[in-house]
Amino acid sequence: MLVLGIESSCDECAAAVVACDSGAIRLLGQRIASQIPIHAPYGGVVPELASRDHVRRIVQVIAEALDRAGVGLRRIDGFGVTAGPGLIGSLLIGVSAAKALAYSSAKPLVGVNHLEAHLHAVRLERAALDLPCLGLVVSGGHTSLFELQGLGRGQILGRTRDDAAGEALDKVAKLLGLPYPGGLAIERAARGGDPAAIRFPRPLPGRQLDFSFSGLKTAAALHVKREGLPQGPGLADFAASFQEAIVDSLVRKTLLAARKRRLARVVVAGGVAANLRLREELERRGAGEIECLFPSVALCTDNAAMVAALAASYLEQGRDDGLALDADAMLPWPGD
Repeated sequence: MLVLGIESSCDECAAAVVACDSGAIRLLGQRIASQIPIHAPYGGVVPELASRDHVRRIVQVIAEALDRAGVGLRRIDGFGVTAGPGLIGSLLIGVSAAKALAYSSAKPLVGVNHLEAHLHAVRLERAALDLPCLGLVVSGGHTSLFELQGLGRGQILGRTRDDAAGEALDKVAKLLGLPYPGGLAIERAARGGDPAAIRFPRPLPGRQLDFSFSGLKTAAALHVKREGLPQGPGLADFAASFQEAIVDSLVRKTLLAARKRRLARVVVAGGVAANLRLREELERRGAGEIECLFPSVALCTDNAAMVAALAASYLEQGRDDGLALDADAMLPWPGD
């Protein structure tokens, strides 16, 4: 079965074709059109600019994905698209395109949850995803912990009460005069820095599983106001210390959730999952007890391969959302 997936939930316009055979999924071709140059001057995503760029590029992106996969549209057996959560203007572009393709070809269509798709990205690089397991989605818009019990089944264990981890990284990077996207800029600036140089707070200590990063962002801003913008080695120490505070919070709560639920496996996904320090600390502190699975860096950020992979599983079950499918900016976790 060949599935075409479309992703347009935020600032990445992407399409991908995967082949699914008895649960084994293989990526045939993908095209991702990044909007980083558009949003970089603002230090973050501007929703109106994002949706307008999706309109301009989505047809060409789909055509290029099919071309890279070496298949024509007539060979596609079904379609998948991110239905939410995300920016409503951006979501509507992808959903509308997917519905047009499904209608014109009389093929089934599945709308998938963006967060569930992130966690299924690892299935493109391993034979199977053994369930149940713990899932951590950490990005510019989301920081949530899930227990995955099966396809479309699970529960939310914890989520951010305010800012997402990636948003905090972006905002503090902008404060420091670093380029967008901020997570990557801070990771680079942190190289050679002392992660213990500045003791930034760890929000929501204790045994609760929710996250909070707005206070940490405020602490960084107050430090700059008091001490001035860090320069040279001071910048490396500042970046390393701020990054460490976020990583420590993510690792501590993720391992706590895994132990509480007696889950021996953690899947980490989303743009911040590409952070090397997060990968190192989670594997080090969970060693011998909890297996940590990360997608390759290319599959951490928003992409259509993960959408197509998840949609393929639903399509194999006979699901078809049809033309009644609509975008939902606040689409809940399946079963929530």
